[in-house]
Amino acid sequence: MKFRALLALGAMAFAGAAAVQAQQAKQLSIATGGTGGIYYPLAGGFGSILAKEIPGITATAEVTGGSIDNMKLVGSGSADVAFTQVDTAVDAVNGRDKFPKKLPIKALVVMYSNLMQVVTLEGNGITKFEDMKGKRISTGAPGSGTEIFAFRVIEGMGLDKDKDMTRERLSAAESGNALKDRKIDAFMFVAGVPTAAITDVAATPGVKMLLVDHDQAVKKMAEKYGPAYAPAVIPKGSYPNLDKESKVVAVWNIMAVRDDFPEDLAYKLAKVMLEKREDLGRVHKEALNIKVENQKTQNVGIPWHPGALKYFAEKGIKVD
Repeated sequence: MKFRALLALGAMAFAGAAAVQAQQAKQLSIATGGTGGIYYPLAGGFGSILAKEIPGITATAEVTGGSIDNMKLVGSGSADVAFTQVDTAVDAVNGRDKFPKKLPIKALVVMYSNLMQVVTLEGNGITKFEDMKGKRISTGAPGSGTEIFAFRVIEGMGLDKDKDMTRERLSAAESGNALKDRKIDAFMFVAGVPTAAITDVAATPGVKMLLVDHDQAVKKMAEKYGPAYAPAVIPKGSYPNLDKESKVVAVWNIMAVRDDFPEDLAYKLAKVMLEKREDLGRVHKEALNIKVENQKTQNVGIPWHPGALKYFAEKGIKVD
């Protein structure tokens, strides 16, 4: 009888512990972008690392339209974490442009810089940005950071997005396929380097991919939209058969959450992202650019979450 009683007590204790563990377990959703970009695979890798580093936490990468959608999803509570461009985050917290009202978003980590890549093929009649006038151009998927960034680059280069070109609204993967099929003349996509969809175009037999310079747009963009934008260079060799560098416009990416996201969990996410970047670099090499020094030197444009500030304070990282 005693043995049976002990078994019953043990079973009850096990069931109770399992119930507590189930209550503590949390499934996070990470709003990313299309499968042809970098956000999606990076978030998948980050989720796998989180599951190993934080007991009871799992995370799933969600396919979305991109930064604009991500801010709306996190702002409404439909997603827990977002990868986003700084310019889009600034618009979101200020209720500007694509955001009719201010969203309660806070920054966790400065990640890596996104480069606007203007992709065409030799023979399409585009060797400089002005040549896109009268052409069919994809400016990114609806709801993407690419779309709003592309509009600002086009404006900064002195063209009219509505009058000077025929626009398509395609994802990175869709744009790459449409370009190879000669259904569009060029596409614009903002991401880290290399981007899978652009690599696919560059490696296609029988075509020669070109990247179009547009760094001259930075001055006008910064004057109108603030200091989120900067000139950058895509080195030659970054893609198959890319034999010259491309001078482009860049913007930083951040990881962000709602302002009511639990402080202890925000602390842990920031810690894992910064301290496990080498593990994440096995998923994509851009993760190696997620550095402590970037937290100090890059302007995230929006307020920091208290959980991130707690981690920075422990590590002696001073941020604005």
